[in-house]
Amino acid sequence: MHIILAQTDTTVGFLSQDASLLNSVKGREEGKPYLKVFASFKVLQEHTRIPLKYRIWFRHARKTTFVIKNQAFRYVGQEPHSSLITKYGWLYSTSANESGKGFDQQFCAEHSDLIVENSQGFQECKPSKIFRLTSTKYKQLR
Repeated sequence: MHIILAQTDTTVGFLSQDASLLNSVKGREEGKPYLKVFASFKVLQEHTRIPLKYRIWFRHARKTTFVIKNQAFRYVGQEPHSSLITKYGWLYSTSANESGKGFDQQFCAEHSDLIVENSQGFQECKPSKIFRLTSTKYKQLR
């Protein structure tokens, strides 16, 4: 698997299905979980179960990350980069920078196997909201 540099719905990100590759590029500690991004609700349901009372909210949420049982994931629906994710089914996503540092386009280009850039270029935007879901309640983490 390779590392993709792309504009995600919130920031410039590294995308891959191989978490160990992302760890080595970012210099991130092993075992720290990554966000999984899905463009298809059907594929998402193969990986996790969304509590019934949150499904409608989940389908329509934009720029929102959900955590269920210590697994973070996001459904991107019809975002511009969803066609890229659809090719793979799902991808791990993380900000495109060294762990603890800011965005550096030269660093990102050197460590990416594939660069997907839209007409507006790369830009860091407002981070996503994060909610932890249980079967009975939710809590906003960010």
